[in-house]
Amino acid sequence: MTPRAYSSPLRTAQAADTRRRILDAAAELFARDGYASTSLARLAEAAGVSLETVKANGPKSSLILAAFDQAFTGQESHGSTIGQQDAGARLLALPDDELLEGWVEFIASANARISRLWIALLDASMGDPAVEQGLEALQSRRRTDFRDSMAAFRARGLARRPGDDEEFAAALQFLVSPSSYVQLVLDSGWSMRRYREWLVDTVERTVFTP
Repeated sequence: MTPRAYSSPLRTAQAADTRRRILDAAAELFARDGYASTSLARLAEAAGVSLETVKANGPKSSLILAAFDQAFTGQESHGSTIGQQDAGARLLALPDDELLEGWVEFIASANARISRLWIALLDASMGDPAVEQGLEALQSRRRTDFRDSMAAFRARGLARRPGDDEEFAAALQFLVSPSSYVQLVLDSGWSMRRYREWLVDTVERTVFTP
C-alpha cells in the first residue's frame, strides 16, 4: 500500500506566511540595495528565517520575480495574468462610470509600491539570464493584460476612438508603465493625486474620446 502524503492546513498556512515574509523582505532589500548586493543570507536575516528556508524558496532569480508579483497585486501570479486574478475580477465588477478611475487607481498604487523594485528587476535582468527570461514572461503577461483592458473598454462602450486596438493597448501599457511613475513622481516630484489625474485625462484623450 502506498502511504498517503500528509497534509496539514496549519502547516500549509505557516509555509505560505513564511514565503510572504521572505518575499516582503526581498522586495524591500532588492529595491533598496539592488540585486547583486542582496545575498540570501541578508534576506534570511531580514525575514527572520533560516538561510535554509530562504534557499528552499529560492533561487534568488525567482525570489525577485515573485517579490515583484506579490508587491504589484498582493499575490504571486504563478504564470497568470492580472485578469485571471482576484484583482482583475474586482476591476471588471466596477460600474462603467467608475471603471477608468478604478483601473488607474489600481495601477498607480501598484506602481508606487514597485517603482524602485522595477528598476532593480531591470538591472538584474541584464546580468542574470534566469531573471531576463522571467522578465520576458512577465512582460508577455502585461501585454495580454493591456489587450484585455482595451477589449473591456471597447466592449463596454467606453473606448470610442476608432483605430487599431493593438496599438491602443500598447499605448496604454506605455502610459501607465512603472517607468512613467519613476519619471513623473520620483524624478519630477508630482504628487500621487496629480499623477492619477494625468493618467485618467491622458487615457481618456488617447482611447476614449472619439
